[in-house]
Amino acid sequence: MCAGDDEYWMRTAIDVARSKGSDPSTSPLGCVIVRDGKVLAAERNQTHELPDATAHAEMMAIRRACEGIGELELRGATLYSTLQPCGMCTMASIWSKVGRVVFGAGRDDVHPMYFEAKHVDTLAFIADAYRDDIEIEGGCLADECAELYYGPDADLPKEEQANL
Repeated sequence: MCAGDDEYWMRTAIDVARSKGSDPSTSPLGCVIVRDGKVLAAERNQTHELPDATAHAEMMAIRRACEGIGELELRGATLYSTLQPCGMCTMASIWSKVGRVVFGAGRDDVHPMYFEAKHVDTLAFIADAYRDDIEIEGGCLADECAELYYGPDADLPKEEQANL
C-alpha cells in the first residue's frame, strides 16, 4: 500500500529505526521528513538516550527539520514513520503543518504498549482537527515495519511495557 516514492522513503525510515539495533525493547522507531525529494530530517526514537519522554522519532524529526530550514512550518513535506504516530506526534504533525503523514505498522499490527492505553484514533483525530489539508496514509510496508516491534499478542512482563 505504498504510492509513488513512498516505499523508498519508508525503507529509509526502517533503516533509521535500525540504526542503533532492532531489539523491540528499544522501540526502534524511525522517521524521515521529505520535501521536494530532499530529506529534511531523519531521526530515531531517543526517549531513553536523552532521557526525554517527548523524544519520539517524529518529534525529533520535526524539530530537526524546522531547525534545518529555519521555519516553524513544514508545508509540502511528507513525514514517514515506521509506526502509526501517537497522539502527541499527531498533534506535532498538525501544528508543524506537515502536508502528509505516511506510516507503516498500525495500532493493530503491534503490541498495545506502543500506544496510549485508551484508544486515540489518530486518523479520525486528523480528520476532525484544526486543518483539513493534511493527508494520512497507513500500511506502507506494514509487515516489514511491524517486525521492528513486539507483536500484538506478545507475552511481556508489565515492567517492560512502556505505556501500560
